[in-house]
Formats: sequence, structure tokens, C-alpha cells
Amino acid sequence: MKKLLSWPAVLCWLTVLLEGYDLVVLGAVIPTLIDQHHLGFTAASATFAATMSLVGVAIGATASGPVADRYGRRWVLLSSIVVFSVFTAAIPLAGSVGVFAAFRLIAGLGLGACMPTALTLMAEHMPASRRALATTVTMTGYHVGAVFAALLALRLVPHWEPLFYVGGIAGAALLPVVWVKLPESAAYLGAKDAPTRVPPTVLLQPVCLRATLGVWVGSFMGLLLVYGLNTWLPKLMRDAGYNMSTSLTVLLMLNIGAVIGLLTAGTVADRRGIKPTVLVWFGVAAVFLALLSIKMSSTVLLNGLVLVTGIFVFSAQVLIYAYVAQAYPAEIRSTALGFASGVGRLGAIFGPTITGWLIVIGSANPWGFYLFAAVAGIGLLAMAAVPRTSVDGLASADSVVRARPGGRPV
Repeated sequence: MKKLLSWPAVLCWLTVLLEGYDLVVLGAVIPTLIDQHHLGFTAASATFAATMSLVGVAIGATASGPVADRYGRRWVLLSSIVVFSVFTAAIPLAGSVGVFAAFRLIAGLGLGACMPTALTLMAEHMPASRRALATTVTMTGYHVGAVFAALLALRLVPHWEPLFYVGGIAGAALLPVVWVKLPESAAYLGAKDAPTRVPPTVLLQPVCLRATLGVWVGSFMGLLLVYGLNTWLPKLMRDAGYNMSTSLTVLLMLNIGAVIGLLTAGTVADRRGIKPTVLVWFGVAAVFLALLSIKMSSTVLLNGLVLVTGIFVFSAQVLIYAYVAQAYPAEIRSTALGFASGVGRLGAIFGPTITGWLIVIGSANPWGFYLFAAVAGIGLLAMAAVPRTSVDGLASADSVVRARPGGRPV
């Protein structure tokens, strides 16, 4: 518990909070941008802006892993916070939909690097037996940020501009504290002095392939759910006949449930195993996502259903990150997390895009919820294929080198 309250833990948590805040801010303001026709926004152009943001996050996440494994986690984290803060604060100044989307794209580059780097740092400050809990506790920051954004949106919308200023200022305020208080990972420093360097291509070699493909597909499906729901849930609820206040409230309940689920899932996974836990979480998520397609006459019942859905949907995805942090050694841990996050971001792009398309053609309710339920089922099947505890035969850089043709150091 002491390590969970250390400076590295707190700063990694706050860094992840930025992403949760940023994601929900966009979902919360999209209905207002469309209703006010701000800069000419329509459902189609809002989908484009959301997609560009996620493209940036995908590129940032994928590129950051190998860079962090080679040059250090700390510098990658500092750089990513700078990029995110500057371009998030600039978004209200955009003069067109294209510029708005471009700013979201660049901010996404920084944001995409934040989460996998922070998760790697956090995992490396904890013993292996507590990494599932460390990962899920860190990711509660994501949903605390989402809850804060939803509450702020409830108070400020339709005045949406301050929401982006708050995000940029928060990142700028975090930067000097990270500079002073966040040390480099000891695991990275140890791996840096190793006589071999592991290339990213090892993730697709036979020793890693089974775990890599399962994690990538699972992460794709998990982030499709996270981003699809957080981006479009208010609009889905509006289309289902609920008023704006109820539509924003369910977004809040979804993320409160996520925090509860993360705290529960990490403890269960450390005791029972990460793989069995993630399978149960994906399975239950599929059931409750399908149930959301039923129109509820009781607001209390609706909020309760959304709360339980949030408990299982988001922690299923985070347990995949916990699995990667446990299964891969330090030499390629950040690369593995970065690529898992990056490939998952393709799902994050696909989720809002296909849901936005369903909204445009008027079929989002109930088919959007059925789509999300099917996606959770596919995530379950993907994670069922990975090794139970670790990448078979992969314990260190030496084993990776031996697995390469010719067995030569790189």
C-alpha cells in the first residue's frame, strides 16, 4: 500500500487522469457542437474530429513504446505532457472544423504516449505479485478524470470552451512536478545496461506471437468499447428518447462504475490470476451491454444498469494492460504495452466511427448496444487464447536473442 502512495504512483495516476478527462470532454461537448452548428459541425464532421483525435492517440501510443524502452520512460512522459497541454488549450481557438480536428490530432500524439508510459513506470515500481492491482489502481485516474469532466460539463455546457482550457492548464501544472519528483524506472536502468537490445519485431516472433495476437485483438475490442461508449453514449441515450440531463448523467454513472470495477478487478486478478479474471469481466460486460438496448422507464434502474456495465466494461480492458506488464520482461515491456495500446487505439478509432455512422443513418438504437455486446464477446475469445501467466519461454532479453535466427545480439 505504501508504494501505491509514493510520488511515482501519484504522478502516474494523475497523468492517466488527463486522458480520461480529455476523452469525456469531447463526448460531452459533441451534442452542443452539433446543436449550435459551431464552425459548421454536423454529426459527420464531429465523427471526423473524434476520429482524428484517436488517430493521433494511436500513433503516439505505438511510437512511444520503443522510444521509452531505448531512451527512458521519464523523458517520454514529460514530452508527451507538453504536447498534450499546449494543443488542448488551443482547441477553443480553432477557426474551422479542419483546424479543430488538427489540434485534436496533435494533442492526441502527446496523450497517446502518456498512458502506456505511465502504466509501464507504475508496474516497474511494484513487485510482480501486485502488478494487476497497480495497473488497475493507476487506471482509476482515467475514470476519475472522466467523472470530473462529466461533472464539469453538467455545470458548464453549453459553454464548452472552458472545458478544454482546464485540460491544458492541468497538464501544464503537472509538468514541473513530474520533472522534480518522478525518477527514472530502475527496471529500465537495469535493462539499459544489458549487453543486448531487443527489437520491436520480437513481438511477432514465435516465442511471443500467441500472446501478442491475443493481446492485440483483445485490446482492439476493449478500447472500441471504452471510446465508443464514452464518445457517443450521451447521443445514443438522446436518440433512445432520454433528455439531455439523463444522457450526461449516465456518462457519469458509467465512469463511477469503472472506478469501482478497477479497484475490484485488480484485487481479484492478483489473487485468482489475470487471465481468468479478464475472461469473466468481458463475459459479464457483453450481457449488460445488450441489456442497455432496453428502454428503462425508471431513471434509478437505468443508472444502476449503467453503473454495473461500467464496472465490467472498462476494467476488462485495463486487465489486458496488467497482463502485458506481467507477461513481458523489462527489456520489451514498454514496447509491448505501447503496441498493445496503439493497436487497441485502432479499435478506439473504429468504435466512435462505426457508432457515428449508425447515428447518421438513424440505426444506433438498439444496434449500437448490440454491436458493443458482440465486441465484448470477441474480446473474451481473444484473451482466452493467450498463455495463462507469461509469454511462454520469454523471461529476459537473452531468451529473446536466442529465439532470433542466428541468436545474435542486436
